[in-house]
This record gives sequence, C-alpha cells and structure tokens, in this order.
Amino acid sequence: MDTTAMVVFVAVVSARFLVPLLIPRYPLPAIIAALVLDGVDQTIFQAMGYDPPGYQGYDKAMDVYYLAIAYLSALRNWTSRPAVQVAKFLYFYRLIGVVAFELSDWRPLLLIFPNTFEYFFIAYEAYRLFWNPARASLRAWITAAAAIWVFVKLPQEWWIHVAQLDVTDMIAAVPWFGPAIVVAVVAICLIYWFAVRPRQRPPDWSWHVAADPLPVEAATVAARNRWIAAHGRLASSRTFESVVLVGLIWVIYSQVLPGTQASSVQTFVGTAAFVVVNAAVSLWVARSRRGVERALPAFCLRVLMNIAMVWSAGWLLARAGGEINEAAALFFVLLLSLITLLENRFRPVYEIRFSPGGPPAGQRCEARRNGAEDATCGPERCDLSVGCPAAARA
Repeated sequence: MDTTAMVVFVAVVSARFLVPLLIPRYPLPAIIAALVLDGVDQTIFQAMGYDPPGYQGYDKAMDVYYLAIAYLSALRNWTSRPAVQVAKFLYFYRLIGVVAFELSDWRPLLLIFPNTFEYFFIAYEAYRLFWNPARASLRAWITAAAAIWVFVKLPQEWWIHVAQLDVTDMIAAVPWFGPAIVVAVVAICLIYWFAVRPRQRPPDWSWHVAADPLPVEAATVAARNRWIAAHGRLASSRTFESVVLVGLIWVIYSQVLPGTQASSVQTFVGTAAFVVVNAAVSLWVARSRRGVERALPAFCLRVLMNIAMVWSAGWLLARAGGEINEAAALFFVLLLSLITLLENRFRPVYEIRFSPGGPPAGQRCEARRNGAEDATCGPERCDLSVGCPAAARA
C-alpha cells in the first residue's frame, strides 16, 4: 500500500469513528453522514487499489459502534417516550442478531434481525424537524417501525446479506437497473409531494437540525449527578442494560480483533465486571459531588481508570501463565470509557424527562419556534421536556 492509499485509509477509518460523536448534538446530519461513510468506505478503498484484509468484519463492528451512540443519543434527546421504547427494542434486537451472526456466520440471521433501528432513528429526527414527536402515539411509532422493517430493511438486508448483490455491479451488468432506480425515486418524491404533503398538518415550529435543548433539571452534569445520587442504585435495570450493551458490543469486536483467545462467554463476563466497576465509580462520583462538567476531561479520567483496571487484570493473568493483547486492550479501554461515559451522562436525562415528578411534556418554547433564544419564554409557554434557557424560567 502506497502513502496515498494509507492516508486515505486512515482518514476514512478516523471519520468512521469521529463522525458518530456528532450524533448527540446534530442527530440527523451526523447519522446520515455515518450511513454514507458506511456505504462508500470499501468503494473508496477499492478505487485506491487497496482491499484491507478482514475489513468487512471491522465494518460490521463499526456499524454497531455508531448505532450505540445513536441509541444513547435517543435517550438524551428524544421527547417521545413511546418512540424511545420502540427504538430500544429495535436497537437491542439488532444487536443480539449481530452477535448471533458473528458467532455462527449464518448470513440469514441479518435478515431475521434487520437493522430497522437506524432508519427509525432517521425517521424520528426527520419528523422532529417540523413537528413535535411527543404528540405522536405509541401506535404511530410502531406503525412507522413496521413499515420501515417490511418495506425498506427486509428487501435491503436480503439484497446485501442473503443474495449478496452489489448495486454498482448490478448497474454495470443490467443496463436498465440504474434508470429504474431513478424512476422509482422520482415516483416516491412525486407521491409524497402530491398525495402526502397536502394532508400533513402545519409544522409545529421552524425547522432546525441541532438537538433540542435539555430539560433545565438535567442541563448540567451537576444536576444529573444530583438525580443519580438520589435515585441511582448499583443493582438496577440501568446497570443491567449497561452490561448488556457494552458486553454484546465487545463480544462483536472480539470476533474481528486479531489475537482474541477468550471465549464469547468469558469475554462477556469479563466485560460485565468492568462495566459494573465503572457504574460503581460513577455512582460514587455522583454521591460525592465530584463530577467533571466538560466531556473531554471526564473521558480522559475514565480512560486512566480503565487502563489501571486492565493493567491489573493483565498482571493477574500473567501470574496465571496467560497474556493480554495490548492493542486490543487499549481499544477495549477507549470503547468502554466512551460508551459508559455517554451512558452515564445521557440516561439521567431520559429518566428526569419522563419521571413522574419530572418536567411536563408540551410545546417547545415559543421563542424557539420563532428561531429566537431570548428570555421572553416563560413557563406557561415552554415545554420543559426539551428545556428553556435558565434565564427564561427565572
């Protein structure tokens, strides 16, 4: 591989890891960018004359990574509890399917467990551009998910993973295939413009792509830590979900990273131990009011803590005659630290927003509807589920 190909490879892989970090703040453009990168990365490599060995496995693992950030972003940003419930099912359903596929290498599993979550996330964020998602019912969100599942993802998953067809190759081999795609896209656009758009209700607000502001009660790390200190428990569904989330993600990565010797069960149990320790430390930090407001210093501190734990585990393993893969261990530390940090910061927002005594749902600020962000937004005109400026509430 020449220097140019190496630079392109590093740039593409770096983008696949860095772009998803924008999803919490800019959900729709960031996840579309991540989706596009997922679709064109191997094409870019082939155009450079380089085919990274084993990259397909890494590609699937990186899908899981950015979808995990999207799921945690839904906990942070979404103001519709039914939509969050549907998204949670879709995400973990797919995650279980990817684990099963990595362990069995049976491709139809990816058809049985389609990646409906990704397009459901996009559908929610597209809807949020103009309308208040909190007004939509559970039935509406389930219907949207079912439509995506049946009419979009099942054909796509069959095409990619069962038939193993490639759009580029198909267009080159079948002359009418490309124009047919264009005609289909134009037809869908016309149907929307003339049949669907006139029946839509007026927008609830002026569109914007940035995530809505957080509830005032969860706008700072200190406020969230007060909630965790009052309501958090180590033995809880929150810890269990964190264990399942990080544990299954690392089982997937362990199948593609070189030098992995532990079984999947051992990998999951070991990861669970690290997640529980991280949860215990987070609970202690919240109760002792030692939280760090800025994300980067908090991430660095968590990385140092996890490096110390991994080093201790490696020392014990060496005494028992084993060894640890240093590169895989470092990657594990970074992934573990990132996911647990985001989970610890985003989940309390969800819990505060939808708690019985939490902020009431309603309309977002009139000032925000008009594109303003001033102190004219009073409590009687504000949706505290998405938050007003602190000065406005005062």
